[in-house]
Amino acid sequence: MALHAVADNPIPEDAVEHALVAVDGVRLRAARWIPPRPRATIALFGGRTEFIEKYFETIRDFLDRDLAVATLDWRGQGGSERQLRDRRKGHIDDFALYERDFVAFVRDVLIPHCPHPWIGLGHSMGGAILLRIAHEGRCPLDRLLITAPMIALYGHAEPRWERLLVEALDGAGLGGFYAPGGGGRPYGLKPFEGNVLTSDAARYARCAEILRAHPALGLGGPTIGWLHAALRLMRSFAEPDYPRAIPTPTLVIASGADRVVDTRSIERFASRLRSGNLIVIDGARHEIMVERDSLRELFFKAFDAFAPGVESEAPAFTSPYLGGR
Repeated sequence: MALHAVADNPIPEDAVEHALVAVDGVRLRAARWIPPRPRATIALFGGRTEFIEKYFETIRDFLDRDLAVATLDWRGQGGSERQLRDRRKGHIDDFALYERDFVAFVRDVLIPHCPHPWIGLGHSMGGAILLRIAHEGRCPLDRLLITAPMIALYGHAEPRWERLLVEALDGAGLGGFYAPGGGGRPYGLKPFEGNVLTSDAARYARCAEILRAHPALGLGGPTIGWLHAALRLMRSFAEPDYPRAIPTPTLVIASGADRVVDTRSIERFASRLRSGNLIVIDGARHEIMVERDSLRELFFKAFDAFAPGVESEAPAFTSPYLGGR
């Protein structure tokens, strides 16, 4: 569960690694960085297939702002325990299981080690998980910054036929098989040309270098079970009253050139938030924090306007998974 460095991606200084155990026994990898005089903590949650090493540059950017950073790998990816014998299969049966990872992280990393206020930064799948937890009234984070959240898939805002097919395949006991069109090769090892993640060739190559040097971090396509669970969650996001039930102040940053998730669906969702704002970064592809410098600067300008003066006003930490290990 150690962190890994490559020549172009050194580990930020003073990293503290954590080996967590969720309530159901799943082993998780986490890490934290605490600068000398932190003014807040960024709790960073990546998207599907992602791993802590991918965010080393962004972690340094936050540390330069005197912000502590804590992050983890979700179950089934990165350096955390995989859910199936085939490590390349990205699998989950229900997105509610990710809350167990969140609880272990809050309990064993944020509460004992990280100063308030806590700002949750969730990308894509990570953003969807945070929104779900906040909707259930169990989010102890003071604010949420969500980038390119997995509200709906690009081009499939209402994927009824796909949902029915996936339901049938999962119901037939094929949940552990790759979803149609998927396979074991990590997306980050595919050629830069035509990729939907970033327009920055150097940063894309850096992520590929990490995967080649440390192939155990790689993840292939989602399983039928994961896709079924994701579609159920996204269907709930489509309910008009869902965002209104999220009490946590939230800034949503969407990508104008996203071809992974549906930006129009994100805009509709954000417009209904009880306490939320939306920014769309024109020209950005899905992974805003791994984009070219001019687009990353826009992200950090939005962040800097969102973060100052944050006061700790989150509700008490509650969860059905707060019992013993």
